[in-house]
Amino acid sequence: MENKRKELLFSREDIQNRVKELGKQIAKDYEGKKILAVSLLKGSFIFAADLVREIDAPVRIEFMTTSSYGHGEETSGHVKVVHDLNMDLKDYDVLVIDDIADTGLTMEFVLEHLKAKNPASIKCCVLLDKPSRRKTELEADYVGFTIPDKFIVGYGLNYGDYYRNVPYVFAFVD
Repeated sequence: MENKRKELLFSREDIQNRVKELGKQIAKDYEGKKILAVSLLKGSFIFAADLVREIDAPVRIEFMTTSSYGHGEETSGHVKVVHDLNMDLKDYDVLVIDDIADTGLTMEFVLEHLKAKNPASIKCCVLLDKPSRRKTELEADYVGFTIPDKFIVGYGLNYGDYYRNVPYVFAFVD
C-alpha cells in the first residue's frame, strides 16, 4: 500500500471544522441532560476525543470495544463485544461515537446492546457515513461526512494496524 497514491477526502481543517459544528449541535440537543459518550474502540478514539472537547457541557466518557473486521477491509458480519460498559446507564443520555457507519451492523448491535441497559435515551454519532453499503436500517443521528464506497484510512481509521494517527482521511488509489 505504501507505493499506492493517496486520494485526500477530508483535510485536517475539514475535519476540525465539522467536529466543531457537531459538538455545538450535540451540546444544544443535550442541554440539561446527563451525557454519557461511549467511544467504540479502536477506530473512534481520535474522533471521540476531539468531539467531546467541542461539546460545551459536562460529559462522562466511557469506552467499548467490539470486533467485526479483524485486519481485513471487509466486515465479517458478526459483531462481538470485547470490552463492555460496567455501569448503570439508567440516568444517562447515551451518545455512541464511532468512526464510520458502513454496513451498520456494528452500530445497530451496540445500540441494541446498550438499550437493554435502560439508558434515559440513546443516539449515535459517526464521523463518516457510507450508506451505499448499509445492510441495516441504521440512520446515524449525527454524521460528520457522507462518503462514497471507498476503503478509507486516517483519523482513527486503520489499514492493518497502521494509519490511525494520520490527521486527515484518505483513500488509496491505483
